Amino acid sequence: MRRTFLLLTLSLFTFGCSGQTHADRLVTVVTSPDPQTQLMAMVLTMQALRQGATVDLLLCGPAGDLALAAPPASATAPQPPRDMSPQGLMQSIMDAGASVSVCAIYLPGRGESREVLLEAVEVAAPDVMAATMMAPDVRVWSF
Repeated sequence: MRRTFLLLTLSLFTFGCSGQTHADRLVTVVTSPDPQTQLMAMVLTMQALRQGATVDLLLCGPAGDLALAAPPASATAPQPPRDMSPQGLMQSIMDAGASVSVCAIYLPGRGESREVLLEAVEVAAPDVMAATMMAPDVRVWSF
């Protein structure tokens, strides 16, 4: 995990110092079942939001569980060092203006309907999400 964090930090530092302008819009795709990875995705996404990016958060596979109104304990368990949970920080990101959606196949794959999701979470339309991710002013992060 330390190595991954170090590489991520160096990568962000390199992009920040390369003279490139940052994208105005960010799509963060989270698929990892690992709560630490999910939380780090939320931490970085929140930082991008605070730095002025318009944020779309897309949750797929096991990470879709973060969007459940009755999530598994791993989504709400506090993580060190600040005792934040992946779902708690995701809800803060939503409160700050980001859109959050689950992949279009998440609910059918679970055999459930939209009612199991948190109120503000949407189901992504594949054509709209693909167009967003392909736009030249969009940066895509995947965790």
